[in-house]
Amino acid sequence: MPAAPSNFFTHLECSMTGARIEADAPQNLSPEGWPLLARYDLEAMKSRLDRDAIAARSAMDQPGFWKWRELLPVAKDEDVVSLGEVDTPLIDAAGTAAQIGATGRLWVKDEGRLPTGSFKARGLALAVSMAKSYGVKTMAMPTNGNAGAALSAYGARAGMTTYSFCPEETPDVNVREIAAQGGKVFRVNGLIHQCGAIVGALKEQMGWFDVSTLKEPYRIEGKKTMGIELAWQLGWKLPDAIFYPTGGGTGLIGMWKAFDEMEKLGWIGSERPKMFAVQAEGCAPIVKAYEAGEEHAPEWLDAHTFAAGIRVPKAIGDFLILRAVRQSGGAALSVSETQIENARQQCGRADGLLLCPEGAATLAAAQSALDRGLVERDANMVLFNCGSGLKYPLPDPARSLDRTKPITPDMLKG
Repeated sequence: MPAAPSNFFTHLECSMTGARIEADAPQNLSPEGWPLLARYDLEAMKSRLDRDAIAARSAMDQPGFWKWRELLPVAKDEDVVSLGEVDTPLIDAAGTAAQIGATGRLWVKDEGRLPTGSFKARGLALAVSMAKSYGVKTMAMPTNGNAGAALSAYGARAGMTTYSFCPEETPDVNVREIAAQGGKVFRVNGLIHQCGAIVGALKEQMGWFDVSTLKEPYRIEGKKTMGIELAWQLGWKLPDAIFYPTGGGTGLIGMWKAFDEMEKLGWIGSERPKMFAVQAEGCAPIVKAYEAGEEHAPEWLDAHTFAAGIRVPKAIGDFLILRAVRQSGGAALSVSETQIENARQQCGRADGLLLCPEGAATLAAAQSALDRGLVERDANMVLFNCGSGLKYPLPDPARSLDRTKPITPDMLKG
C-alpha cells in the first residue's frame, strides 16, 4: 500500500468574519452563526505537490475524488469512508447543443455515476469521514432525498447510526433507499428547512451530530472536488460558463473555493467561468435576492417544484452563493416546470442522456442564458446533472398491443 498522502489542513474559518476556529473537535456553525470553511497551508502544498502526479494515481489506491486527498481535510487512511467512488464523466452533448443554438461545446458532468446515484456522495463521504475521525457515532440531517441516501450509505459503511427527515413530497424511491441502507427515515409534513428545525431542536436530547447543509464544514470540501475534477478533465482550463442546480448551494460554493485554491497552487490561471445558480420558478429565493441586489435571501413561501433537490426555501449560505455568482459575472436564473420537463425530454432524445429534473433545469437555464445574451453562442458550457434520472418518476408513454390480433406497421408509427 502507498503511504498516506500528506495532510495540509490547518484550521476552520468563519465565512463571514474571517475568525479562526480550531478543528480539533466536531464543529457546526461559527459562534456568530455562519458557515465555516476549511483552510489549508497552500504555500507548503504548492512546493510539494504535482497536480499531474496526483491525477495519475491508481483508482485502486485512491478511488475517484479521494485522489485529491492533500486538498481534503481527512488525515488518516483509516478514517476514509469509501464506497468505490469514480471520476464522473464529462459528456459532450452535441445534439442538444445544436438544438438550443449553441455553437461552442456543451458538456454534461454526470454526477449520477457516483455511489448512491448523486453528487451528494461527494459531500457526505467527507462529512462522514471527518465525523469518524472525531469519534462521532450518530448523525442527523434534513433531506429532499439524495443527501439522506448518501448519509445512510456512508454512515452504514462507517458503523454509524443515521437519521434523515424528509419533506412529505420526497420521491418514494429516495425514502426507501435510505431505509434499505440502514438509515432511520421519517416523512415530515413540511419543507426541508422545517425538517431541519426538528434536527436542531432534538440535537441535545438525541446526541446526534447535525450534518445539515453548510451547518458543518466538510460537505463543502467534498463538493469542491467537482471543480478540481472538472479542471483536470479540461486540461487544467475552465469552461466559459457553469450552470449549477442550486438549493443549499454547497456545490457552487465549493467549486468557487476550489478555483481559488487551485489558482494559489499554480494549477490554473485567474480566468473564471460565469457561475449560473439555477432554481425553479416555484422556489427561487436566490434569484429573487440576486435580482434585488441583496446579499441575503428571505425565506421563499409556498415553495413547490418537482425538482425536489432545489426545493430549498432558505439557504444559510445564501451570501456565499450570491458572492460567487456576482464575482464571476454570472447570474441566478429560474425556470418553469414546463421548461424543466421539456429539457429532460430534449436531452434524452438528442443525446441519450436521462437527466434528473434538477439537471434538466440547468439545460433550460442555459437555453435562457443564450437567448438573453448572458453567454455567447460560442461559449463552452458545463451543465451539472446532479443525480441519476432513474431515481425520479417518469411519465409512462407505453402503448399496448394485443398479440392475439393482427399488428400492422401503422400501429407502430407516431
